[in-house]
Amino acid sequence: MSEETLLYIALFSPIVSSLFAALFGTVPKRVFVGVVTSGLIGLSFLSSLALFIHLQSGSGVVHVQMFDWIMAGDFSVPFGFLVDEVTVTMMLVVSLVSTAVHIYSIGYMEHDKGFNRFFSYLSAFVFSMMFLVMSDNFLGLFIGWEGVGLCSWLLIGFWYHKHSAGWAANEAFIMNRIADLGMLLGIFLIYWTYGSVQYDVVFSAVSEADGEILTWIAIFLFIGAMGKSAQFPLHTWLADAMEGPTPVSALIHAATMVTAGVYLVIRANELFALTPEVGLFIASLGAFVAMFAATMALVNRDIKRIIAYSTLSQLGYMFVAAGLGAYWIALFHLVTHAFFKALLFLGAGNVMHAMNDELNIMKMGGMRKVMGWTAILMLLASLALAGIYPFAGFFSKDKILEVAFDGHYYILWATLWITAGLTAFYSFRVVMLVFFGKERYKDFGFHPHEAHDYMIWAMVPLAVLAVIAGFFEHQFVAFVSNVLPVYEFSEHTHHMVGQLILVTSAIAITGIAIAVFSNMFREGVFSSAFRNTILFKLFDNQYYIPKIYEEVITKPYMELSKVFWEKVDMKIVDASVDGIANILRSTGENTRGMQSGNLSYMLRWMAGGMMLILLFAIVYTYSDVLLNILQGVAK
Repeated sequence: MSEETLLYIALFSPIVSSLFAALFGTVPKRVFVGVVTSGLIGLSFLSSLALFIHLQSGSGVVHVQMFDWIMAGDFSVPFGFLVDEVTVTMMLVVSLVSTAVHIYSIGYMEHDKGFNRFFSYLSAFVFSMMFLVMSDNFLGLFIGWEGVGLCSWLLIGFWYHKHSAGWAANEAFIMNRIADLGMLLGIFLIYWTYGSVQYDVVFSAVSEADGEILTWIAIFLFIGAMGKSAQFPLHTWLADAMEGPTPVSALIHAATMVTAGVYLVIRANELFALTPEVGLFIASLGAFVAMFAATMALVNRDIKRIIAYSTLSQLGYMFVAAGLGAYWIALFHLVTHAFFKALLFLGAGNVMHAMNDELNIMKMGGMRKVMGWTAILMLLASLALAGIYPFAGFFSKDKILEVAFDGHYYILWATLWITAGLTAFYSFRVVMLVFFGKERYKDFGFHPHEAHDYMIWAMVPLAVLAVIAGFFEHQFVAFVSNVLPVYEFSEHTHHMVGQLILVTSAIAITGIAIAVFSNMFREGVFSSAFRNTILFKLFDNQYYIPKIYEEVITKPYMELSKVFWEKVDMKIVDASVDGIANILRSTGENTRGMQSGNLSYMLRWMAGGMMLILLFAIVYTYSDVLLNILQGVAK
């Protein structure tokens, strides 16, 4: 099978999967829909794997142009796709995680009336992300970019009968549209500067542009990335997106949507490398978001929101690496994070199902006795998230800290170091409160049970990769270095690596120890005294940012809209349109008689018409005389 055929299978299998599920969208649930769609996503993964082996063998990139897409004057964009080392890495992550999520969803959604519709949306989500990462130009990337935005709206608001789900879907969609305006401006500037939106053309001539133009392009592109990857201040949608089904959360946080922003910066690395001031801003914002999100995760009681804040925090780590020029390290953390984050969300889905969709971790406890496999899998994922050796998160997260230290950005390093301790603490706070300690769920009348076997088996590959993926660090950097620059550490940092790892591991272990021991001696970890402090309330209320947005933006906008509706729309626009319609209607009513066939009535109309014609003729003939008369009167 040719590489071109493999590319088409990898790209188009998900959309075939989506259309197949859509054919059964209005009929009762069909389990075979879930099986067939999962198989087609699995086929996409196998094709991606075959392309990976092709590239690994050194056979070169795969680049196909199907047809001329847009031809307008000098503007030409082919419908083309590129599979290089960075692309195939993303393809493998997206398709592998998506396959696991699809199989898992067969059990998770088995009692939902929208079973078929869900799989149609989910597969379309995968197709949009594959289109995004495989496109060979910025415009194609933007089409996929908007596709994942649309599918996220459909999936976050999947249970549209719930007001909260509809609101969360709209929030995500609108916030991303705000950011996408910035990205569009960046793409327009790219074409205006280079005369093309093709990656190879733009990146080969990237240094020829004026420095100020390059800076603006980088800024606009990053604004787009901020929305997709939920960076401050466009971050609030990410936690609210938990209103969607849990498999959707796993897909959004691990393989699609939020990783698109990081991918954009990595893909456009040649451009960002020439704008170090923008890169430093990206890194600084990333470090801030890492700690900002971690503090909110510390005190939250909603199991899905805690994991969502964790994603926000880890995205901050990725942007620190990308902003400081360590693009392969940012991609490496994106890959390792995908495995343990998808595992955490799917484990949370098991817990929710067992608890009749209850999310409050304070109503759980001791569940390892009835959910042993889920407890083990979430424990492995939490160890990876905390960055404990030899789990995958240890290798990728420590590399980011080393990059910050190597660049003498000690404030960034300290911020990430503290965040590592907070991450370990809140990760094991969840583990302890859900799976250990007193069986609090009995007090609330719950009877938890383990998930279906095939749901557990769908999680196992993610668990294995969350454990071993870090050991492939050297093979990974050798593979992607054909596209991405290799970050060179200084000799001083090489000598300090052991100490840096020891310091980072120490704070992570300390965070775990505090979570474990405090839960053993005091249920709930936090004392009542701390829960009454300003700091706790600040964290618990998300720094009051959603409240500020509501008071400063949402409410004034609603009031302004009401004024425009009542004063402008109703009294001016509607009144004008209605007035014109009324005039035309009354004119029609009054002139209807001329079509009645009544001879005397029609003669009157004829006489009136003749009088008007004669009057017009007189005025036209004697216009000069009349004008002189009027001028005389005026004098």
